[in-house]
Amino acid sequence: MSGKGPGFFSDIGKSGRDILTKDYNSDQRFTISSSANSGLDLKSTLVKSRGLSSGDVTTEFKYKNKVVNFKVDTESNVLTTFTVSDVVPSGKTIASIRLPDYSSGKFEVQYLHDHVAFTLGVGLIRSPAIDFSGTMGTPSIAFGAETSYSTSLGKFTKYNAGLCLKMPSSSASVILGDKGDSMKVSYLNQLERLNGGAVVGEISRRFSTNENTLTVGCSYVVDSQTVLKAKLNNHGNLGALLQHELTRKSFLTISGAFETKDLDKNPKFGFSLLLKP
Repeated sequence: MSGKGPGFFSDIGKSGRDILTKDYNSDQRFTISSSANSGLDLKSTLVKSRGLSSGDVTTEFKYKNKVVNFKVDTESNVLTTFTVSDVVPSGKTIASIRLPDYSSGKFEVQYLHDHVAFTLGVGLIRSPAIDFSGTMGTPSIAFGAETSYSTSLGKFTKYNAGLCLKMPSSSASVILGDKGDSMKVSYLNQLERLNGGAVVGEISRRFSTNENTLTVGCSYVVDSQTVLKAKLNNHGNLGALLQHELTRKSFLTISGAFETKDLDKNPKFGFSLLLKP
């Protein structure tokens, strides 16, 4: 979670999720990024997934406390995002719209302080959805909730709650989601023998189907430039990942997914290459 205050609701359990999900993919992705001293950043990405290719170009301009981001993809979609920080102390406002879908516009406010944090998002249409999340606590212990209310339907379409406990070398979290139909409990422990890596265990349960999933994973820091990650769940799904820093801020990531209960199935491999001259 964030070093200041309790962090946002999305930070609850984030450290464990990153080990179990971040950078795992079955796509082929190539990204080149460049930055200028003027505050202008350019990034171009090409992706090949399931035999289909796509791409996008992102331009980001930073000036003082303002950021303007333009993203254009091969489907002719244009996403424009305006971000202004410190409109009020510890606050941030974000406005975004995706063209040609004018109904996708959204205005969001974020606030992070010593003992409370919240986000409020409102769609820029006649009958918008209103998204709210809030947390209370400290960097060591926090609890919070998130919800979404549809003004067109006149009811809540989402509500989740969570609790996080963070200690110097470990953390634990509980998230009740899907309108109370699912629960996810995770525990992460950092180990010196993994050179700064960590092990994580996660149990998720869906009450409507009585389905339980146990996932264990770990990260191992080989050296200052190379990290290994692996995960396995009780359904026999195995994932592995290697990430190597080629040069400063340029990374090669290779990942694979396997079915240990059915080795005849073709394993899925993916890689991503991020180059930043």
